[in-house]
Amino acid sequence: MVTLTLNSVKQMMRVMVDNPGFDRVLSKVDVVSASPGKVVCEMRVEEEHTNRAGTMHGGMTATLVDIISTMAIMYSDRGAPGVSVDMNITYMNAAKIGEDVLITAQVLKQGRTLAFATVDLTSKATGKLIAQGRHTKHLGSS
Repeated sequence: MVTLTLNSVKQMMRVMVDNPGFDRVLSKVDVVSASPGKVVCEMRVEEEHTNRAGTMHGGMTATLVDIISTMAIMYSDRGAPGVSVDMNITYMNAAKIGEDVLITAQVLKQGRTLAFATVDLTSKATGKLIAQGRHTKHLGSS
């Protein structure tokens, strides 16, 4: 039974970015919507998110895939974050400074011990796919 709400997901994000660890890089990410197994966020690419070419850093993209898919998995029947066992990202287009990016994470399947999620990063202005990630997490035994 899913007990999270959109406000719970927003609160989860606030707790992560208010801590001194790495998750602070997500401080500019806004949770737009959440439903069981799906979380949509938005972020404007700023200088702190970019590489030397002035486009969103691949590591930032990987972090978005990791964290937002984990939030979608947590907002599902099991409600557990699990641990990553595999993640891959295909980079298709660059996101430039000032560009608004939509991050849509969806749980594809959740079994007894594994969860599979996909994440699309798209340009809010053009709808163009920036990157697509797949994330597999081990949830432990039920």
